[in-house]
Amino acid sequence: MRTVTLTYPVPPGNAEGIPQQPQIAALGQFDGLHRGHASVITAAVSKAREEGVPAAVITFYPHPKDVMGKGDYEGYLTPPADKAQLLDEMGVDIMYVIEFNDQLSKVSPEEFVANMLRPLNISMAVVGFDFHFGYKGEGDADKLRELGLDFMQVETVPPFQLNGEKVSSSGIRKALQTGAMELANLWFGRCYHLRGVVEHGEQRGRTIGFPTANLRLEDRYVIPAKGVYAVLAHLDGDVLPGVMNVGVKPTFHEGVTAPTFEVHLLHFSGDVYGREMTVELVEFIRPERKFDSIDALVSQIRLDAETAENLLKNKKV
Repeated sequence: MRTVTLTYPVPPGNAEGIPQQPQIAALGQFDGLHRGHASVITAAVSKAREEGVPAAVITFYPHPKDVMGKGDYEGYLTPPADKAQLLDEMGVDIMYVIEFNDQLSKVSPEEFVANMLRPLNISMAVVGFDFHFGYKGEGDADKLRELGLDFMQVETVPPFQLNGEKVSSSGIRKALQTGAMELANLWFGRCYHLRGVVEHGEQRGRTIGFPTANLRLEDRYVIPAKGVYAVLAHLDGDVLPGVMNVGVKPTFHEGVTAPTFEVHLLHFSGDVYGREMTVELVEFIRPERKFDSIDALVSQIRLDAETAENLLKNKKV
């Protein structure tokens, strides 16, 4: 899959990286690439395969809400690198990343279609039922269909529901921030993950018998609830069971607000410093809390490790 970064407006003609043949594209923000988003994207890929043309995804970065300062947009469910990897696995040929900025926020639906979609040779746009675009979200699927009448079709995908609820990125964010990992992962269709590089931390875990890998996140992820998780760590092709603490270590610190991400790999010994690690959050075990003594903390960590191992027995490791 190729990634092409675009700024508004796309120049007409032979713009670099843009195929001259027609394309079928899924259009949307797609932060999360959850099951609802997947239903839109797979529909576009399927149509593209039928027509024998490239399957594209047109998305935006940064998130419009992040740029406009609207809502509590603290991090991404799928930062660009993760989004690219997932879309590649879904069979997408080209990911167009449109730079969202103040200028683009003021573009009308008419201007967006004329100066973004038409130059990309989009023959069909596939969108979700609640798709909106253009200044103040004035455009919807019907408007897109009207504006593209002379050069592209528009297909709308109905809402994706599980147990009577519409799967949504906002619902997943809330689930992550309250420790409801089972719901979040169900809606994702996979385990939520954090990716980063292992760096030197306080090395306190080693002194109490539980060495940890301190993860420095590579991007602005949505931070899950503070607490302890059963995890699967991906390290150079290996998948290792572990237990992770997300939090501020209140037993040792006061007044700290920035969380750390410490992973204890079960039955593993080796140097992991400087290596990239992707950590899947399989299940939430307990909230973070302050302990009265180091012995009490060690006892709880030992119990957490046993709990994580039991939870992960049915997972593919």
